[in-house]
Amino acid sequence: MDVLVTGGTGRLGQRLIGPLQAAGHSVKQMSRRGTGPGGVRGDLATGRDLGSAVAGAEVIVHAASDPRGDPWQVDVAGTRRLVEAVDRDRLRHLVYVSIVGVDRIPYGYYRAKFAAEQVLLASGLPVTLLRVTQFHDFVDLLLDTARRGPVLPVPMGWRVQPVDVGDVAEHIGTVIAAPPAGDVVEYGGPEELSAADLARSWVAARSPGTHVVATPVPGKLGAAFRDGAACPTGGARGRRTYAEHLRRPAH
Repeated sequence: MDVLVTGGTGRLGQRLIGPLQAAGHSVKQMSRRGTGPGGVRGDLATGRDLGSAVAGAEVIVHAASDPRGDPWQVDVAGTRRLVEAVDRDRLRHLVYVSIVGVDRIPYGYYRAKFAAEQVLLASGLPVTLLRVTQFHDFVDLLLDTARRGPVLPVPMGWRVQPVDVGDVAEHIGTVIAAPPAGDVVEYGGPEELSAADLARSWVAARSPGTHVVATPVPGKLGAAFRDGAACPTGGARGRRTYAEHLRRPAH
């Protein structure tokens, strides 16, 4: 099938190309600059070149996001622009990559992702809302950023279930092959861990000598993570554990 990947140059978008092509699909990678093999230009924030980018797409994997900028402009308004631009007569399946817990965790970026889900559910398009847990290398980044010299403070009691981005890319191939769910499905890593356990594993592999300190986080955000809102309640699971991820050389 003709597949368009939005956010084609992102962490997940780049990993999707190989599995999709191996399955026999023709793949285009949409980004603002349209660079790389199979790259096409399309800007969700402005709508520029969006119509030509989505033309002919039978499947769209909507992986574009803007967590550091304005997610309401890219994730929400951009998703509305995408809905308006698709060829409804040709589109068979739109898979939206969301995050486990967007409906339960009170965080601005998550609220935007949840709002984008609602846009798609109301669109009448054949959709699957695929909520995934945090990627292993994103956990690495968070821990590295949180480190303060020889000390790494982490939220006490937070429960997470990180997943390998390559496992997610392969799973999306199976989601594409199945009929649209018309609802939310979840996908997470193979094991639930505390933030402190993750941090201790990361320190042993990446920053020996650093001392992990579990710190209470008050408020609704901390309560949601302690209650397991970031962990999937159903769906399939990835294979690669965080410990296996850490055995690979750091990038």
